[in-house]
Formats: sequence, structure tokens, C-alpha cells
Amino acid sequence: MNQLPPKPPAPVLPPPHPTGGLRTALPTLVRWPNLLIMLLCLALVRAGLLLPGLPLRQSLLAPRFGLLVWAALLIAAAGYIINDYYDVKIDAINRPDRLVIGRVVNRRMAMLAHMVLSGVGVLVAGWLHPVLGAVTLGAALLLWGYSARFKRMALVGNLSIATLTAALVLLPELQLQLQRHDNNSVVWPYALAAFLLTMVREIVKDVEDMRGDAQHGCRTVPLVWGVARTKWVAGFFLACLALLTLGATGRLLVSGHWPLALWLLLLVLLPMAQLTRLLIRADRRRHFRHLSTFCKGIMLAGVLSMALAGSL
Repeated sequence: MNQLPPKPPAPVLPPPHPTGGLRTALPTLVRWPNLLIMLLCLALVRAGLLLPGLPLRQSLLAPRFGLLVWAALLIAAAGYIINDYYDVKIDAINRPDRLVIGRVVNRRMAMLAHMVLSGVGVLVAGWLHPVLGAVTLGAALLLWGYSARFKRMALVGNLSIATLTAALVLLPELQLQLQRHDNNSVVWPYALAAFLLTMVREIVKDVEDMRGDAQHGCRTVPLVWGVARTKWVAGFFLACLALLTLGATGRLLVSGHWPLALWLLLLVLLPMAQLTRLLIRADRRRHFRHLSTFCKGIMLAGVLSMALAGSL
């Protein structure tokens, strides 16, 4: 099997919705569930991994950390907008029910919203520290490059998003390093795990979206190598993640940290085994859509495990 069954030509873009639908469409445009997961991740990195001994009020309600979170979420929201801006025609094929730009928000307003959100996010981070400003500026530019070009290139777009996901995990640690000049290596395994799982999810999403991508000149992994080989690529990153998690679980069991070890075993490793089984059997678009959702569930379980990791 080298490709999913063909589908009829791309549909015509749906007619615009009335302006009254803007309020309900905007949360879809900025992917509010993803932003909530990012918020949870940043909070747990800081409170669970970096400052587990501090009361939550001191660790999470610190003004400078709040501004960092605000900047990161603004950059992420802007990234989702610019991605949809460039993908109007592709999304009309792959996700017509989620199409916002061109129906509810015109393209000029979407570009303006992207520039304002990105600009405010970079300025806020730069006010906190020039290094944080440079990092957020780099993230904003990488998101632009991903949306405009990189996502249409085999593996380049996947690596871009995986790198940004890992950087999000490391961002609270970078802020503390700049303030205190100290380091906490507990964060790095989580950043690596986030990178690997994001690679799996992004490759799976490429298979899910290959029909629309094929009609608009994209050269994603499944379009270049076929679905069968793409599953092997996703399986490679999944195997690396499994080895990383299995090694961490083993060390936790040996050292007697049972709560976190059992969490990883039951809510991360076992679901990963199921994900592997489903990946092997997947051969329909709906299968890969389910795999993408499954990856989100595993990622959420990994993020929540940070609450237990602070006691190590």
C-alpha cells in the first residue's frame, strides 16, 4: 500500500458566514484546546519540575512568569492563524468544517491579527529579557516559515513543529537560568519526549491530510515515500520515545519512585503500545485521524506526569 484511496477533486470553497459567527469561529481559529494544553505544560514545568518546593501561589502567580506565558500563547495563537491563512485551499479539502479564514474572517484581517499577536508576544518577551525576546522572535519566524514553505517539504515541517514543541517545554527553565544562572536537567528528558511524540503526530497528520496536500504541490513524507514507508518513519520516532520512557520508568522503579513509575507505565507506555498496534493496522484516513487524537492523549498524560516528577 503506497497511498490512500483517491478522492474526487477539491470542493469549491464554502460561502462566507455572516459576521455574527466571528465570536464562535475565533476559538477554532486559534485552537483554544491546544493553547490550554500549552498553558498547562508551562505551569507544570515551572511548578512541578523547576520549583516544586515553592507554594503554587509563589511559583505560578509570579508576574514575570505570567508575562512569559502570555507571550508564548500569543506567539502560538499567531502561528495557528498564519497556518490557516496559507492553507485555505488545502483545508477546504481536508477540513472544510473547520474553515474560518475566507468564511468568517477575511484574509487581510487574519494577516493583521497574526502580525499584532506576534509583535506583542515578541515585545513582551523582549521586555522580560533580550534572550527571551530573541527566542520568541525565532519561534514566530519559524512558524511563518513553516506555514509558508516548510510544511510542504518532507520532514522539514515536521522537524520545525517538533523543535518548537520542545522549546516550549524548555522556556520556563530558560527564564530561570537567565534570572538565577542555574540549571535543572529534569526538564530536558521531557523536552526530548515532546520532540519525539510531536514528530509522530505530525507525520500521522501528514498522512491524514495527503489528499489536500497532493492537490496543492506539497511534498510531505507520505507523498514522497508512500504511506507504508511513512508508517516506518513514524514507527522509528515512536520506538525512540518508547525506549526513552521505558528507561526512565525502569530507573524510577529501581529507585523506589513508584507513583511516577506506575503513571508512566499505565498512562504512557501502555497507550504507546496500543498506538503502535493501531499504526501498523491503519490504512484509512479516519484511522490516521484517530491516531493523531491518540497522540494528543499520550502527550497530555506526559504533561500531567510533571506534577509527580517534582518530588524526585
